[in-house]
Amino acid sequence: MHNETAVASFHADRSPAESQSLPPLSDGVTLVVTQAFGPGGDNLVGFSDVRFNDYPAITVLVRTPEGREGLVHLSPIHGDTRREGFTDIAPGTRCTLLCPATRRPLERLGAVDDGSGAVYHALYLTPRLSSGHAIAISDIWGHFNSRLVDDEAVISFWSQEN
Repeated sequence: MHNETAVASFHADRSPAESQSLPPLSDGVTLVVTQAFGPGGDNLVGFSDVRFNDYPAITVLVRTPEGREGLVHLSPIHGDTRREGFTDIAPGTRCTLLCPATRRPLERLGAVDDGSGAVYHALYLTPRLSSGHAIAISDIWGHFNSRLVDDEAVISFWSQEN
């Protein structure tokens, strides 16, 4: 028996050797999102050249209430809070999340059930753009709370207390 990290990824495979430095979700399994679609069907994984642990980033256009905006590159590794790009945003700021390809707002999924006032927005896992296959991301900067939903079931929930 060996203790190499297993990677559960959506629509692509990585070997355990390629994934040893990834943070485990549980029991040595790490979820890596390999495609994520905006509201117009554009794949936002690999939209830029930014990479995390050699995996292409998920890119979202973020707008602050005062109208500043820029590209934010999120780690595709579930539970990894690393991000690059437009990150000069005060924690607790409610942001507008947009598709960087179309500038359309990410679709609202509903309120986060933790009392924070945050709202989930969708990045879809398939080109069918179904909320039953989505990453639900929070619109509050620094509120590290996301859900990964596949086949209408929450397969992953991750939250970090600050």
